Amino acid sequence: MRRTRIMRAGLSVLLLLGVGATAGTVPATADEKQPASAGLLTAMQRDFHLTKTEAEARLAAERRATAVESKVRRTAGASYGGSWFDADKGTLTVAVTPDTSATALREIRATGATVRTVTHSARELAATQARIDKASAPDAVSSWHVDTKANTVVVNIISGRQGDNDVRTFVARARKAGPVTVREVAAAPTTFAAGTVGGDPYYTGNVRCSIGFSVYGGFVTAGHCDQHTGSVYGWDRSYVGNFQGSSFPDNDYAWVNVGSGWWTVPVVLGWGTVSDQLVRGSNVAPVGSSICRSGSTTHWHCGTVLAMNETVNYSQGAVHQMTKTSVCAEPGDSGGSFISGDQAQGVTSGGWGNCSSGGETWFQPVNEILNRYGLTLHTA
Repeated sequence: MRRTRIMRAGLSVLLLLGVGATAGTVPATADEKQPASAGLLTAMQRDFHLTKTEAEARLAAERRATAVESKVRRTAGASYGGSWFDADKGTLTVAVTPDTSATALREIRATGATVRTVTHSARELAATQARIDKASAPDAVSSWHVDTKANTVVVNIISGRQGDNDVRTFVARARKAGPVTVREVAAAPTTFAAGTVGGDPYYTGNVRCSIGFSVYGGFVTAGHCDQHTGSVYGWDRSYVGNFQGSSFPDNDYAWVNVGSGWWTVPVVLGWGTVSDQLVRGSNVAPVGSSICRSGSTTHWHCGTVLAMNETVNYSQGAVHQMTKTSVCAEPGDSGGSFISGDQAQGVTSGGWGNCSSGGETWFQPVNEILNRYGLTLHTA
């Protein structure tokens, strides 16, 4: 299968082949003893300008930070203000409000995390974002999200459009919802589906998209890829299955069943330029963590998690609870895999820019898809 009949035959079923799996939809635990794949290390060295040793050290530090985050969140309770990974220090920074108890502060610091005092709790910021979500946004408003480091909700406006009357009205309403900061961005977000070009993972209607992650019985991908034509075809135009559920806008997720000789394995393709990456779970990487993306157009690229729970205002409508990254993408990459270390993170939704000049992308978190449809992620 794929372009070279023999070598690519294995690759075409790697994402569609079933080995072991975890029970239920609870994220599997990362195993720090498992080494990172050569492909992931190669991509991180290229995109982060690291040595192999530095890339391995960063991945180990991110695994520790991911494990610590759930603990400190419980410890801080209502005073929790969010957290993020500090790549320079290799540790997690935890924001808390001034009313945090001395006992909680000691327990948080005992994990090795750095503590920062902030004005607004994570719950307060989330409530602010939820109130903004109820408003209809003009097309010049790109997105909005909770910026944990800045301890505010950031509303992103396309450069040169802040003076538009409808933008000013939206911003005024947003400021009444709670702590809000306005920033300019270079361009509007778009989805990354593409017209049929041949030789890539799957087609539906006249659109080419990318497979996200294998699950029992199929794979997950982006909702906007569903053209409501029913059948899904693989890279070689052979029948794979059908969309079993999809949502776009509001969400951007979908899943496709697999049959007719296709099956599933817990692997993200390296496209022959890097080794294929095994998937061992779906623990959520904190803001600031490294993250890589595999897609059928631009293959492997890496960057950083910039924000979580961002509302993205596409021309087709707003999509909520997205994660923003500094990874580039291009048409045809939609639905493809976002992975941090060996942990599945989400499926590519959209963004702005390209892999020549740079840009930003958003992904739909994979755990939400699994929980929505009662699916089980395949893990190695």
